[in-house]
Amino acid sequence: MTKDTGIDPSVPPSGAGCVECDAVGGWWFHLRRCAQCGHIGCCDDSPAKHATGHFRDTGHPVIRSYEPGEAWFWNFETSELFEDGPPLAPPTGHPADQPAPGPAGRVPANWAETLR
Repeated sequence: MTKDTGIDPSVPPSGAGCVECDAVGGWWFHLRRCAQCGHIGCCDDSPAKHATGHFRDTGHPVIRSYEPGEAWFWNFETSELFEDGPPLAPPTGHPADQPAPGPAGRVPANWAETLR
């Protein structure tokens, strides 16, 4: 995988949380990082599914997990999972003290029920 396939290893992540959820006071289950532009969005198990929305809006095909300790990539165009890929600009995950789901203080008490 290279820049030509939707990965630019030099671009840093957009922040510590989902850009769109942070803008409206929302919450997420897990975070994903666009491997092309660094956009941080929430996963498809999250209520808003912003990582997939980012792909639909931009056509950027590859995301990487933004969870600490995870290094897998997903290609939306081919529906392929890659266990590893090129190293991306740091940081490679959200802060370790940020809970999942997160962020702290915005996750509803019944969050698990909302994921069903």
